[in-house]
Amino acid sequence: MDLATIFGLILSLGAIVGAFTLEGGDLNSVFLFPPMLIVIGGTLGATIVTTSIETVLQVPKFLRLAFSRPDHRFSTIIDEVVRLAEKARREGILGLESDMKGISQPFFRKAVQLLIDGTEVTVLREILETEIAYLEERHKRGIVFFQKAGGFAPTLGILGTVLGLVHALGSTDDASEMASAIAAAFIATLWGVGLANLFFLPVSDKLRMKHDEEMAYLELIMEGVVAIQSGDNPRNIRTRLCSFIAPGNRPEEV
Repeated sequence: MDLATIFGLILSLGAIVGAFTLEGGDLNSVFLFPPMLIVIGGTLGATIVTTSIETVLQVPKFLRLAFSRPDHRFSTIIDEVVRLAEKARREGILGLESDMKGISQPFFRKAVQLLIDGTEVTVLREILETEIAYLEERHKRGIVFFQKAGGFAPTLGILGTVLGLVHALGSTDDASEMASAIAAAFIATLWGVGLANLFFLPVSDKLRMKHDEEMAYLELIMEGVVAIQSGDNPRNIRTRLCSFIAPGNRPEEV
C-alpha cells in the first residue's frame, strides 16, 4: 500500500471533520442523499461522457494503482542490467538466454528477448519506444479521467445548491424551515468542492507521479538493453544508468 496516499487522505479528512466537529457541527447533516446523488452521480455521468467504456471499466485498476506501491527498484535493475552486460561480453548475447527465466518484469523480459533474437540497435530502440508510448497513452487515460471528474464536481455541487435553493425558497413560508432548507442546499457545494480537492484531483496527481516514475524506470531498462546490444563497457553502462537516479540515492559504482 502507498502510505503517502492513505496518510494524506486521512490527514485532510481528519482535519476537516475535526474542525467541523469542534465547532459543534453535526456530521449527520452532511450526509444527505439528494446532494450526494447530484454531485457523485452527476460528476461520474459527465466524466463518462468524455471517455470510452473501456476506460470506465479500468477505473478500479486506476484506483488500485493510486493506492498501491509499485516495485520500481532502480538500483536493483541497474545491477541486473550491468550483470547481463558483463555476461554478454564474456559469453556473447546468446549466453543471456539462460537468464530469461529469472526476469519477471514484462518490459525487461521483452527487451532481453529482442536482444537475444539479434534485433538491430535502431530497430530495438524503435520497438521499445513504441511499447513505452502505448503504455504512456493508457496511463494518461486514468490521469485525465480523474482530472476531469475534479473539474466537474464543483460545478455539479453549485448546480445542486441552486436546485436546493429553488426548492427551499419556493416550498415553505416558515422562516426557520427555510433557513434549514437553505443550509441543506449548500451541502451539495460542500460535496462538490470536497470530492474535487480531497479525492479526484489528488488521485489524478498521484497517478501522474507514478506514471512519470514508471516512464523513467522503463527508459532506464531500454537504455541499458540498447547499450548491451551496442557492446558498451559495463562500467560505462552503470554510469549512464545511474543518471536516472537522484545523486543522493545513487548506488556506489563498483
